[in-house]
Amino acid sequence: MQLQSGTQIENSSTSALWPLEPIDLKRSKFPCCLVWTPLPVVSWLAPYIGHIGICREDGSVLDFSGSNLVSVDDFAYGAVARYLPLDRTKCCFPTNMATHTCMIPYKHAENGAALSWDDALNTSTRQFHHKYYNLFTCNCHSFVARCLNQLAYDGSVNWNVVNLGALILWKGRWVDKMSVTRSFFPFLLVVCIGIFMAGWPFLVGMAIFSALLLGWFIFGIYCVKGLIC
Repeated sequence: MQLQSGTQIENSSTSALWPLEPIDLKRSKFPCCLVWTPLPVVSWLAPYIGHIGICREDGSVLDFSGSNLVSVDDFAYGAVARYLPLDRTKCCFPTNMATHTCMIPYKHAENGAALSWDDALNTSTRQFHHKYYNLFTCNCHSFVARCLNQLAYDGSVNWNVVNLGALILWKGRWVDKMSVTRSFFPFLLVVCIGIFMAGWPFLVGMAIFSALLLGWFIFGIYCVKGLIC
């Protein structure tokens, strides 16, 4: 998914960003990445749905895993299966980049401009320490979307559950082959058992479930302002 960038950064300004440690799959360190893992039961029926988090510059994972709780390096529902590195030069840090020009200054000011990557994540974490978790209205995707809006990532402050899910779905990288198996084997097993026990109508039921789930989030984001955070 490509979003038109509203952030212009001169090449010289990239020197203001200190270098990151490389991604370490063995130690599960993913500096400045989005991370994803399948959810029990839900991902068995809809494998494109999962639990998502965002990582600090040191690679620590932050995820909204329960009411008033943002976990640090305790990724809920298992090890990271997919990850997506993000480019810090696509973030809006106007206070420490003299050559930076923000194309959406008023909208960004409403969210509160971040001083750094970790500053944006810490601000969003404090906000979600006062929110109740709900799969349908305020979930892990809501937290990560808030972080990206705080960063004005890729020149946008309109990140939400839908476009964030599409981003990790289409651009996310698999950690290893076992992660692929762990993500899709339960779904295939459920499909096989369902067809064996109920026949092809089972697939129709799963398709309806997926349509209702996607429809809810699309309706809640784009049709009813404030319904989904």
